Amino acid sequence: MSLITDWLVSKLTPAAVKARQTDSPTSALLHREFAEHPSKGLTPARLASLFIEAEQGNLQAQAELFMDMREKDTHIGAELSKREMAVKKLDWELRPPRDASATEKKHTKLLQDLITDELDIGNLRMDALDAIGHGYSCIELGWGRTAAGLWFPNQVEHRSPTWFITPPDQRNTLHLRDSGTVYGVPLQPFGWIPHFHKSRAGYIARSGLFRALAWPYLYKNYSVRDLAEFLEIYGLPIRVGKYSPTASDKEKRDLLRTVLSIGHNAAGIIPDTMQLELQQVMALGNADSFMAMVNWCEASQSKAILGGTLTSSTGANGNRSLGDVHNEVRLDIRDDDATQLDQTLSSYLVYPMAMLNGLFADNRCPSWVSDTQEPDDLQLYADALPKLANAGARIPLRYVNLKLKIPEPEDDEPILQPSRSANAPAQDGQAATGLAGVITKTSEYIAAATQSQPGRVDNPAQLDDSVDAHTALLAANAADPLKAWLDSIQNMLNDADSLEAFQAALVNGYGHLPSDKMTKVMGVAFAAADLAGRFDVREGR
Repeated sequence: MSLITDWLVSKLTPAAVKARQTDSPTSALLHREFAEHPSKGLTPARLASLFIEAEQGNLQAQAELFMDMREKDTHIGAELSKREMAVKKLDWELRPPRDASATEKKHTKLLQDLITDELDIGNLRMDALDAIGHGYSCIELGWGRTAAGLWFPNQVEHRSPTWFITPPDQRNTLHLRDSGTVYGVPLQPFGWIPHFHKSRAGYIARSGLFRALAWPYLYKNYSVRDLAEFLEIYGLPIRVGKYSPTASDKEKRDLLRTVLSIGHNAAGIIPDTMQLELQQVMALGNADSFMAMVNWCEASQSKAILGGTLTSSTGANGNRSLGDVHNEVRLDIRDDDATQLDQTLSSYLVYPMAMLNGLFADNRCPSWVSDTQEPDDLQLYADALPKLANAGARIPLRYVNLKLKIPEPEDDEPILQPSRSANAPAQDGQAATGLAGVITKTSEYIAAATQSQPGRVDNPAQLDDSVDAHTALLAANAADPLKAWLDSIQNMLNDADSLEAFQAALVNGYGHLPSDKMTKVMGVAFAAADLAGRFDVREGR
């Protein structure tokens, strides 16, 4: 394969994707950059100016601020980790294209095995989900071959969001910053997994969740700082130093240092010409107002990230039912995160691997699908499904397996079998099935008793002996199942208030048997009845 088509519908060779874009000389400076940490001394005016710069295409300062926010604010870091981990742990599969051929299904399985064996999907998802906060996340790929010659990304590295810009006339297009150009260079085809996460409508610079979290973060910082200052001086007396009119500047400075040190060291010295008075102990005031602001900021952050607050803390009025409602909202958010990420991985990971290895046509490619379905209540279905089936509902096994997340058995894979106690009374359906098996087995005895044998017509005694022997075998083998079956039918008859009700009960109880098996059961039963009748006639009963 010499030529392939990328997702920009342009032609390229496999050799063109081997070199990583950031290894070029013009991008080398990116590896030596250090953050300036704009969160230091952040003010509302500075925050607004950072946002304006980002909207004009310079994402660097905004991205550095967002990284500081997650690093410094433990609440933001914890809530975002919950959201990312919810997607990271999901099972996934590659789904073949629609109306896939046998070859396409085989290649889909081959591609899924290759991804599973060669890539750390958990870390890949975590890196890509950094886009929840920033609005974008870029993972650079370097390509290599397996021992079998299959192409796969042997270098997978998350690149700092500060490395990218958006051209002023293309605000939804991400470029790599480059020392040779003003507005950077386009991302190399098949060299990146760029995940664009829409937390809200808007272009890249404004679509990240951190834009909404920045203001509560700033207000919380002010409140925490004020709380620290309050706690530092709370309970300390007001210290007043008095100096004489002729005191020099040096003496005044010495007195001030003494006054300040007494608050922490409880000791100090002053000349006898100066005075120190403790005016009042600050017993008034408390920290409630500061904590109210901190709690409001953290509640706002939880709502923005997880859609609610009760999955983080119960609060004063929290209860389990409200927590369950909030958890449902969190699951909706998780499912949306997974869906957006699935689309990215299908386009920028699965498609390049499929094309480089020549496994699919360029318009036929598997899709990455995360399993976001929650397993339904097994006990509920175990009670309801048999009743629905007995009532005549036609329920495909595939539906049951899908709802309960039970995989279909493959080939001759062992499966669980229903266990039945030898001493336990058989249920309606079990009794009918057991009866069919027993009568089918004893039909051999009946056939042996009724088949033509030499001398049989001329020797009635031989026929009588055969009937006796095989009737005894039939009674011995079918006694318990027959009794359970007849007891079940007798109970139906006792409960029915009309012939129609009895008929409906019989259909519900035994109508699930295949027609051929039911015919055989009835035939063998009639044969057994015939043998029993002949035995009764011989005995003169």
